[in-house]
Amino acid sequence: MGRSKRNIGLVLFTVLVFAVSVWGPEKMSKYNDKKSLNHIEAEPIEEENEGYRYTMNNNEKLYILAKCLNSQKLPESELSTMTKVEAMENSYDELTGSYAFVVNRQGPSEKEINKQQIYDVCNQQLEALKELGVIPESVKKVKANAYNAVLYSAIDILEPRNNLSVWKVSLFTSQQNADKSNRLLDAYIDADTGKIYEFYVRTDLTWEEIDVDDIMDKWSSYVGLENMEVYEDTNPLMENTPYFKKYRFPGTAEQNTVVTVGFYEGINELFLKISK
Repeated sequence: MGRSKRNIGLVLFTVLVFAVSVWGPEKMSKYNDKKSLNHIEAEPIEEENEGYRYTMNNNEKLYILAKCLNSQKLPESELSTMTKVEAMENSYDELTGSYAFVVNRQGPSEKEINKQQIYDVCNQQLEALKELGVIPESVKKVKANAYNAVLYSAIDILEPRNNLSVWKVSLFTSQQNADKSNRLLDAYIDADTGKIYEFYVRTDLTWEEIDVDDIMDKWSSYVGLENMEVYEDTNPLMENTPYFKKYRFPGTAEQNTVVTVGFYEGINELFLKISK
């Protein structure tokens, strides 16, 4: 009798094990599906581009901007528009398509300078450069009704996470006989920091009154650049004025950025440019 009960128990246990092995996974799957149905779970993900621009140092940002400016053709001032045709034609040989300088139609981020702020920021930075002796004291403040401001993105196409936003602030020149004396004509301004990278200004000074080395020393400290050197290997045919001096800064991938301080005699235009 006891043996019979054990046999029955063994049979029932075998049947139970078989039933669990057949229907158990299906039941568990349905239970898990029911548990997760209509239930949203948030998982933290790493934004690939978030914050990347802010990890570039100032030398690298300057290099990216210079390469992007060299990849397109924009008038630097009235004089350069009229006289640099040959230089512009020669520059096409250097275009590789690896850098882009395009209008940022999405607008600035919350951390960047917006359209309502850019003119005040520009005036603040002009005052800072005047105090340093980089820009002459006689240069007037910019006014929104006399200037145009456009936000651009400078992008390394092969490494698109290497990018920065800059405002280009330009004096309206469509009006004939517009007074340009002691005016800022063009400037490229960092949309994050407000620092002025490149500028063209009319001044009452002459080239002999301008201390070029002091201007470059003060400007490079102002932007936060390192390891400046005088650039000796210059080609005077690439400039439309005999009054200039070039400097270089290490950029990225063992490449350098060339910065030029120059002067157009006759119209008394002082410029500092990072594009060729």
